[in-house]
Amino acid sequence: MELKKRIIALDIGTKRIGAAVSDALYFGAVPLKVIERKSDSYALDEIKKLLAQYNTDLILIGVPYNMDGTLGFQAKNCLKFIEPLRKDYTVLEQDERLSSSSAEDILRQKGKKYTKNKGLVDIASACVILQEYLDSNKD
Repeated sequence: MELKKRIIALDIGTKRIGAAVSDALYFGAVPLKVIERKSDSYALDEIKKLLAQYNTDLILIGVPYNMDGTLGFQAKNCLKFIEPLRKDYTVLEQDERLSSSSAEDILRQKGKKYTKNKGLVDIASACVILQEYLDSNKD
């Protein structure tokens, strides 16, 4: 089986960014960390460190479209935030409508207390976004 470049998936919010990485065979998503969005430059630097750590230039971002398919405030914010990375990295986009509720369901099923730790939801959302991408792009 051929090893591929790993993908770093991001669930970009206004306060935090959840991060996950694909395994080398594209079977699954592995939770990584929460990046506090103290400032955009800080968050972008942290993302670059993850990309270097996993030796990849592939970023998958979840774009939270409105239910009617239009771009709302959060989707526009997400796309604007990632723009500086587009010149040096390949940025893939995945529709992430309902990923947070799916992430909450997964955490609830695992008995995780996430209501006081929203970072858990952000990381799980990044995993959901990445897993949906991997599942829909099987060779």
